[in-house]
Amino acid sequence: MSEITIGPGTRVTLHFALKLDNGDVVDSTFEGKPATFEVGDGNLLDGFERAIFGMGSGSKATVLIKPEDGFGQRNPENIQEIPRSEFDPSIEMAEGLMLAFADAQNSEMPGVVAHFDEETVAVDFNHPLSGRDIHFQVEILDVVPVTTH
Repeated sequence: MSEITIGPGTRVTLHFALKLDNGDVVDSTFEGKPATFEVGDGNLLDGFERAIFGMGSGSKATVLIKPEDGFGQRNPENIQEIPRSEFDPSIEMAEGLMLAFADAQNSEMPGVVAHFDEETVAVDFNHPLSGRDIHFQVEILDVVPVTTH
């Protein structure tokens, strides 16, 4: 019997780290509990999944994920100008301040204050990692077939 490798129909347990070009760690499981997911379940972005296809238990790698395969390119249309009067006056505005907004489905959506003045606040709704290359460091701990009943 051959070793099972990552692909459709598998459940994967791994440690991972997401790093920026400068080496800053954005997220990591290496110091804690490993992550487990089923290929295609949406817990891992497609580009990250494809990058580890074919790997088996014990594999280690660092893969460069380009924006188009990761968190997407920055979209200038995702920066919205909102009248300052729509914000609670008790909020102390600052560039980089993350605020929670409700989208059309009333789900919470984060936005970051890009800049502001007395009249308007420019809020950036792009993912904070959009437009960035991500160094995806992985250590595959286990790969098993998904059991269906």
